[in-house]
Amino acid sequence: MKYGTSLSRRALLTAAGAAGLAAALPAPGALAAGSLPNLAPLPADTPHRRAFAAEEQRFAPYLVSLAKMVNDIEGNNPSTFGFMGGGWWRTPSAPYNTRVQEHVYTLAWFLTKPRSWNPYAGDAALLAGLDAALGHYLSLQHSDGSWSEYSAGEHSLPATGFALGYLSKTHVLLKDANLLPARRTQIAQALHSAMTWLLNPSNGGVWQTPITFANQVTAGLAGSALALRTNPDAGLSSQLNSAFARLADNGQSPAGFFYEKGGTDMNYNFEVMLPEMADAWRQSNNSHLVTMAGKYTDWLGYNLLREPDGSGWFSNIAPSTRTSTLAYANTRPDPERTALNAQFVPAVPALGAFMSAREDLAAARGAWAADTSPVPDLVKQDTSPRSLSHSIYGERYPTRQAKNAAIAAVPYIASKNFTEHRTDRGQDFLYIRRPNVYLGAYLGTRPTTFARTGLAFLWHPVAGTLIQSLNNNNYGLWSTVLPGQIPDSNGPQTGQFFGGKSYAFRFSTSSGSVVTDVTVGNGLVERSVRATSSATETMPLILKESDRVVFSNGTTVPWGGSASATATGIDLHRGPGVVHIRWGEPHAATIAAASIKYLGDTRRMHILKVPHAGTIDVTIRLAY
Repeated sequence: MKYGTSLSRRALLTAAGAAGLAAALPAPGALAAGSLPNLAPLPADTPHRRAFAAEEQRFAPYLVSLAKMVNDIEGNNPSTFGFMGGGWWRTPSAPYNTRVQEHVYTLAWFLTKPRSWNPYAGDAALLAGLDAALGHYLSLQHSDGSWSEYSAGEHSLPATGFALGYLSKTHVLLKDANLLPARRTQIAQALHSAMTWLLNPSNGGVWQTPITFANQVTAGLAGSALALRTNPDAGLSSQLNSAFARLADNGQSPAGFFYEKGGTDMNYNFEVMLPEMADAWRQSNNSHLVTMAGKYTDWLGYNLLREPDGSGWFSNIAPSTRTSTLAYANTRPDPERTALNAQFVPAVPALGAFMSAREDLAAARGAWAADTSPVPDLVKQDTSPRSLSHSIYGERYPTRQAKNAAIAAVPYIASKNFTEHRTDRGQDFLYIRRPNVYLGAYLGTRPTTFARTGLAFLWHPVAGTLIQSLNNNNYGLWSTVLPGQIPDSNGPQTGQFFGGKSYAFRFSTSSGSVVTDVTVGNGLVERSVRATSSATETMPLILKESDRVVFSNGTTVPWGGSASATATGIDLHRGPGVVHIRWGEPHAATIAAASIKYLGDTRRMHILKVPHAGTIDVTIRLAY
C-alpha cells in the first residue's frame, strides 16, 4: 500500500533512495500554492503498541496525528504558503508566529527514521510538507538573524532561541538522510545569522544582569552548540564558550534556582531550563552546565516535597513567578517534559531522586504496550516537539536503588533539624526542619504578581504534604485575607528572623495591615496574627480520601465536599497519627473542596476558612 505520494511504504533512505526522493520534489521555493499533496492517514487499527521500542513509545501519539498536522499546512495562499496552521502548537496560531513552525522537527523525524511502525519514512508528501514549512519558517527571519513570535516586527528571544534548537536538529536529520541539500544550505545560513544575533554580548534583548528568561537563552545556546558541531565556525565557537560563562554568572540565583522574570519558576526551571541545559551539555561538554545542574539539584532538595507513600512530589509553588506546576508523579512515562534531565544523572547523582527509576519506567512502558485500546490522538496545543527531541541521546535514568539512595539524601529527609535561609535581591526563602515538621516560607519582594508571599508549605515525614499555598489566585493561600478578598500574601511581606531552637520569625505587609509571628518547634507550628481589621484565616489543606477530618464539635468533613461548624479547631486523622489544628476561641469555620486534585486524583485541596475580628492564634500540632 502506498501512503500519499510516497515512493514506497518502506523508507528509501539509502543513498539511491534518498536521491530518488529528492528528485521527486521540486527545488525549494518552486512549489506553488495549491500544490501540496495530502498525507494519507494511518491504516485502520494501527499503530500497534507492541511494535514500538520502549524508549520510542513517545512517538506513538505524534504518529497518529501526523497526517492531520501535515494536512493543516497552508498550501493555497501564496503569502502564507507553508504556515503550519491548525493550532497544533503555540499561540497565537498566526503566520508571523515563528514558534508554530517548530514542529518541522517532528515532520523531519518521521520522514527520516525508518521503523516497522512508521509508514511515513521516505514519504514524498511528507517531504513536500516539510519543505514548505521550512520555507515559511526561514522566510520569517529578520535581517539581523532574529525571528518573531507575537507580532511580525518583533525580534523575539524565545522564537530565536528555540529556532536554533529545532532547526539545527532538523538540519542534522536531513543531512544524515541526504535530503533537501539546497534547503539545508539555507538552514545553515539562517543558523549562522541567528547565532550572530544571540551570542552577541551587547544584545540587551538576550543578555541582562541577571538574565530575565534563562530558559530561552539556554535553548539558543543548545541549538548553537549543535549548529557549530555541524558547521564549525571558530569565531562563533569562541563566543559560545563566553556565553556559557555568562549564563553561569547571570542565569542562576545564588539561592540555586534559574532566573525567570527575576525569580524562580518550578515549571520553567525543571521542565524547560534543565532539559535545555542537558541538551547543551551533551553537544558542548561545557563544565559550567554540570556545575549549574548540581546547584539546582540542591535547590530542588528543599522545594520538592516527597510523599512518604512514594507516589510523587509536591512543589513549593508559592514563589513561582510564571506558572503553577503543583506536583510530579514518582514515575513519569513519555512523552514528558523532564526526560532529558536524566542526562545529568551520572554527573549529578543527587538529581536521580527526582527522575523516574529505570525499573519503574520499564514497568509503566510495559503496561502501555499491553494496553489494547487505540493510541489516542494528540490534543491541539497539548503537543511539543521537545518531547520528541529528548530521545536523541539515549537514556540515563537512575536505577531504583540509586534513586532511593538519592531520595534518602534529600536534606529534609536526611536531617530532622536544620534552618536554611537563602536570599536573592530582596527575596527570602526560608526552610525550617524540626522533628516531625518541615515548614517553608517565601518573604520579601515579589518579582511578579504571580508569586505569593507568606507561609508556603507544611510537610511531615509520615503524613507527607499537609498544606500547599498556591501562587495563581487569591483563594488557595495560607494567608490572612482582609475584607474584599485581599490576602496579605498578594503583596510583599517583610521578614524578621529571630532564630532559636524553636525557630521564630515575623512578617508583615508593607502597610502594616497584617503582622504575623510564627514559631516552629518539635512537631509544632504556632501562627499568631494581628490585623488592623476583621479578617479570615485561610489554609489550603491537602487531604486524602482515606483521611478523617473532624471539627472540634464533632462535625465530620466529607472528602470532596464541604462542612461548617462553630468550633475551636479541627483534627486531621491520617495513617497512624493526627494533625491537631486549633485557634482558641470558637469561630464559625468552613472547609470546602477545591477543584485541584493531585497525583492520580488521590489527593485534593480543601480550603479551611476561619473568620475572626482581627486577632487569632493558630497552633498546628503534628501528633505522630
